[in-house]
Order: sequence, then structure tokens, then C-alpha cells
Amino acid sequence: MNKSEFIRAYADNLGVTIKEAEGNFNAFIDTLTACLSRGEYVHISGFATFDLRDKSARDGVNPLTGEKVEIKACKAPVAKFSKAYKEKFN
Repeated sequence: MNKSEFIRAYADNLGVTIKEAEGNFNAFIDTLTACLSRGEYVHISGFATFDLRDKSARDGVNPLTGEKVEIKACKAPVAKFSKAYKEKFN
């Protein structure tokens, strides 16, 4: 399922237009991104937590050429789903 298919299913679930569902979805993503950019930890009870983690610099290998490259340190977004949410699938 891609983004447009998800938004269509989301709109059907809410009983709203695709345009309204897309606006809601984009607002959620934009708000989550803004919170993480400010270094905030986001916890949605019963669903997931979102955070930024520091990744240290490390050595890597270009798979096409075999050349060694240095991968710079960065911050990466991380999502951890709640136990209750994971149990819905088992």
C-alpha cells in the first residue's frame, strides 16, 4: 500500500473526502516532524513512541565498488511500537 492508497482507505474509514483525509495525514506528519526537529519525544499511548537517536560516525563500504567510505554522524528518527499495538498482529 502506498501513500495515496493509504489516504484513500483513511478517507473511507473516516467518511470524509480524500482531500480532507490527505490534509489530516499531512498535518500529522508535519506536526510529528516539527516536534522531532525540536528534539521532543512523542508518545502516542497504545500506538508508538517517536524519538531522534544519535548515530555515531562509522566506516562503510560502497557495495558497487568495494571502496571504503566514512559515514558521518547523524540523527535518525526512530519509531517504537507499543506492546499493545504489536499484540494486535499475533
